[in-house]
Amino acid sequence: MENTNFRIQNQTIPRKTWASHTSIGGEKERMKRKKAEGEYLAFITVKYDIHPDMLFCALLAAGEMGKAKCGDLNVECRGKIDDKIYFLIREGDQVVSQFPVSEEFLEKQRNPIRNFMETEMVQSFKPEETEGSKYREIEDLKVGATHVNLKAEVLTVSKPTYVNTRYGNRIRMAKALIKDETGEINLCLWREQVDTISKGDHIELEDVSVTQFRGSKQLTMGTKGTLKVIDAQTEKEKSVFLEQ
Repeated sequence: MENTNFRIQNQTIPRKTWASHTSIGGEKERMKRKKAEGEYLAFITVKYDIHPDMLFCALLAAGEMGKAKCGDLNVECRGKIDDKIYFLIREGDQVVSQFPVSEEFLEKQRNPIRNFMETEMVQSFKPEETEGSKYREIEDLKVGATHVNLKAEVLTVSKPTYVNTRYGNRIRMAKALIKDETGEINLCLWREQVDTISKGDHIELEDVSVTQFRGSKQLTMGTKGTLKVIDAQTEKEKSVFLEQ
């Protein structure tokens, strides 16, 4: 039995190669494996600027359908060994990674990748931003991008409505249409954020995410995103000073 081989889509994989993954250890070993796969997936989201929810949904979709799209990445399910599902991720023709994810990890109701976004390994990979590269332009935003910073002007703010969340809460929301020199995009506002801005305001957004709703890109604040109204004249004067 020790020399038995497994095959994953024309690839022969020696049993000994995956022994550490298929063996069942104690609770401590299970937690260690869970952290390893969660931290690695979180690392991919940061490296390729993808929202963790988007990657998790792509893994679930690929597990069901065989393939899924995740921003600029293609996720492919290569097969299953015991309780592990093996995925291949490509960026164009280039292989990004091939790795196993446990069924237990994928069966979580809430995205477990989020739990590993603040680990030392993931945080250490985030590149340091200079003042010039800190802010993005709307025309360059891609669905799935996270940690987005930008400055924009508010064109309109919709009338607030109330929506029911899956947890049974009823919360207030609105959408603001914002623009910069390159384009326009909707910004989702929740709860007290609705009263923060109005038409004509110049705003600064930090650590927001780009999602998609009914085929259109939009910005969401999440739990760590920030929004503040800035003095447009002061910013203009600062820009002129930097260019001199």
